[in-house]
Order: sequence, then structure tokens, then C-alpha cells
Amino acid sequence: MRAVYQWKSDMANMLQAFLREMKMVGFKYEKQERELEYFDAYYYHSGYSGIRLTKPMVDAFIYVECEKPSTHYKKEIVLSNFACFLQKQGHSVYVPVIKSAPTKRCSHIPYIFTQKELQRFFTAIDSYPIAKYNNRNTVDPVLFRLLYGTGLRVSEALNLQLRDVNLEEGVLTVRQAKNNKDRLVPVAKSISGRMADLATKIHRFSDATSCFFPNTVQNPIDQSTIYCRFRDYLLMADISHTVAGPRVHDFRHHFAVSCLKKWVLSGEELTNIMPYLAAYMGHSDFRATQYYLRLTADLYPDIISKTEAEFGYIIPEGGFLHEEQ
Repeated sequence: MRAVYQWKSDMANMLQAFLREMKMVGFKYEKQERELEYFDAYYYHSGYSGIRLTKPMVDAFIYVECEKPSTHYKKEIVLSNFACFLQKQGHSVYVPVIKSAPTKRCSHIPYIFTQKELQRFFTAIDSYPIAKYNNRNTVDPVLFRLLYGTGLRVSEALNLQLRDVNLEEGVLTVRQAKNNKDRLVPVAKSISGRMADLATKIHRFSDATSCFFPNTVQNPIDQSTIYCRFRDYLLMADISHTVAGPRVHDFRHHFAVSCLKKWVLSGEELTNIMPYLAAYMGHSDFRATQYYLRLTADLYPDIISKTEAEFGYIIPEGGFLHEEQ
């Protein structure tokens, strides 16, 4: 266990207040806390005083020559968030530009299902022959509808516990998912109703920490098992499957693209709506959300062309940014 850091600079109180706020909203912020401790020491030993951030000061801390661009990127994010926090407190400070982000590209083109394919897929799940040695007939009709209707990552759905599922409010709590952040996910009444039926069938005597979608021995279902079942349903639904997909994760892509398509057609302001989609999907920044806007633009050019003149600056150029499962 590492020693407790002793804050020492004039910025110490603000740094600690920022850390408390980030942890209160659900971030672990453990590695970031270490970076802020380094910044506190840097600020103190450099002789800086008061509450101020300038470009030369911040650049000297972020862009250490012997460090990797990935380290620069992490520092940019932490200091940028801290600078925005200071601005909210009324301080006029420099906000670092995030320019060292990795440019991962993914050659995989997400599969977007047609409505007829979706109908056949869920019919295949509902009509699957009775399985003697597992509970797929009970679990899968609910699980796959949840993935389709919420855009959850597969791991997020499989890690749900009974305490995370509030069926009265129709809200799920996704705990410590990717990016180490908890978030609330509302679900439609049709899905929450199915989840309630499932809970009645298999969770009469379960405790709060039981897996909501368990296997036959009450452990979380393995993702590879879900993928194998997914392949079965695709075959029954006469949906071709190749090395390029479809994948279970494509339900997440389908959800995001469907939302953007609906919003564009209804005349929503994309600049206002994008932060909501980013928060709902659990994205750490807007790059992953822009990925879906680019995908929507490619699939529905006639729709996006109506707004691209006004919002083209938020549609990224080039290939797809990779959003990991």
C-alpha cells in the first residue's frame, strides 16, 4: 500500500475538491489521482503560486520529452478536465488542447440489421427447441432484447446483479464498466416487463448480489457462450454470418445509429443531443460517439446531408474509430 500523499501547493485545495467531485459522480480516478499528485508537486517545486494555469506551465508538465504520446494524452485529459473544473469555480485559466489521442482505426464495418432480419432473429430465439442442459430458453429472449433495446455492451448485461435492476423505476445501474464509471440506463416498459417475468421465474430465492442472467449454476454466463448461441439464432433466421460479422456487439452499433437517425429526422440539434448519447453509451469522450455519427452518415447519406452543412464539424473524417467491446 503506497504512502498517503501530502498535498503542498497553492492549488492543493482545488485539486482535492476536483478529485472528490469526480469520484462522487462515479469515476474511480485512481491513476488520474496519481497524475494530479505529480502536478501538485510540479506546481509547488516550480514556485508557482495562487490558482492559475497558463499554456507554458501546462505544456511543460504534459509534454515531457522522454514520455510516450499515450502518457501525454492521459495528462491532457486530466488537466483539461481540471481546468474546466476551475473555470466552473470562476477562475480564468488555460484549458489544454487534447491533441495526442491515439488514432486507432478498425477495418470492421458494423452490421446494421434490417427490421425484417430483427423480426426473424427474435422469432428464432423465441422458437428455439427446448434445451435440456441449460437455461437459454428462459434467459436468451430477455437478454438479447435487452442488448438490442438499450445498446449495452455484452459484458455490462452479463455482469448485472439483482441489486442493479430496478424494475419499478425501469432503470439499470451499470457498475464499474468500461472507463471505470457507473451509469444509469433506463429501459423500455416492454423490456422491464420481460425482466420482471424472468426475475419471478428464476430469482425467487436469490440474494441482491446474484447475477441477473445466470447460468445453471448461478454464475455469470460466459461471453463466448452467448456468441455461440447468437450464431445459432442467426442460422435459424437465415442471416448470413462471416468473419466480418454480424457480431453480438453490433446490436450496440444498431442502437446508436437508430437513435441518431431518429433524432436527425425529428430535427433535433445534434450539438445538444450528442452529449446525452455519449453519457448513455458510457463513452469516456466524444470520439466514440462521433464514430456512430460517421456510421450513420455512411448508411443514410440522404438524412445526414440535411444537417451536414450545419453540423459537419462534428462528423469525423476518414475510417472508423475503434470502440472496444
